Amino acid sequence: MSNITIYHNPDCGTSRNTLGLIRNAGLEPTVIEYLETPPSSEVLADLVQRAGLTVRQALREKGTPFLELGLDNMALTDAQLLDAVQEHPILMNRPFVVSPLGVRLCRPSELVLDILPQAQQGRFTKEDGEVVIDERGQRLR
Repeated sequence: MSNITIYHNPDCGTSRNTLGLIRNAGLEPTVIEYLETPPSSEVLADLVQRAGLTVRQALREKGTPFLELGLDNMALTDAQLLDAVQEHPILMNRPFVVSPLGVRLCRPSELVLDILPQAQQGRFTKEDGEVVIDERGQRLR
């Protein structure tokens, strides 16, 4: 059983790159495809808090019913926002990664490097062609 968990959307390039960086460190995470198996409101609230974010910061607007649902209304409570994510998991920004070193919303994907317990094992190139880890496993930016 892995001690790394990624809340993953396989259709998201940032999520795929984050998963690739975890695997490039020689780790095989527990992968939770949150659109199929969304976290409970309690789990999501805990992830958000542990990542040092607000619930609003954990919401995704692009490609979601965010505006249609009126979630831009600043009077909505965290509980109401979390309820909306339960109804529409696509509203959850991704990917969240949990490790023994912390929790991060990995946007950009390189933020995962801050919480991996093992170094990168070689070169890593993101899907867009950007090299972020060199041949020696060193971060380039």
